[in-house]
Amino acid sequence: MSANSRMTTATHTLAWMALVCPQRPDGIVTSDQIADSVNTNPVVIRRTLGHLRDAGLVESRRGVGAGWRLTRPPEEMTLRDVHQAVETDPLLALHAATPNPKCPVGAGIPPVLREAYDRAEESMRRELATVTIADVLRDTLAP
Repeated sequence: MSANSRMTTATHTLAWMALVCPQRPDGIVTSDQIADSVNTNPVVIRRTLGHLRDAGLVESRRGVGAGWRLTRPPEEMTLRDVHQAVETDPLLALHAATPNPKCPVGAGIPPVLREAYDRAEESMRRELATVTIADVLRDTLAP
């Protein structure tokens, strides 16, 4: 299994936008420009931006001067916001197939694990809520 990088790509995208958008009169950047920083295909960035738009973190402009811009200051965007925008699956999943209900472990383990996993995910969400995109950008640019 490989790790999912949607959260990292989305965070990189927003941090780059937080750096570059204020330097532009209209605050607009393109997916091609963002893709150059992330070093990925612009289609990946457009898909990511679509999720971020649906969550209200960015907005798009069509036509002349088309592109993307932040909808609020990076100090008001947390990593929890980003996570909620791009991660639809639980952090930790239960069995892919239902365990054997005739086995004492198979019958009892799903609710035990779900409770533990739910606590772990809530802990992660609380931690992500303490870090803003502005924090990420500041620490990224620090010498």
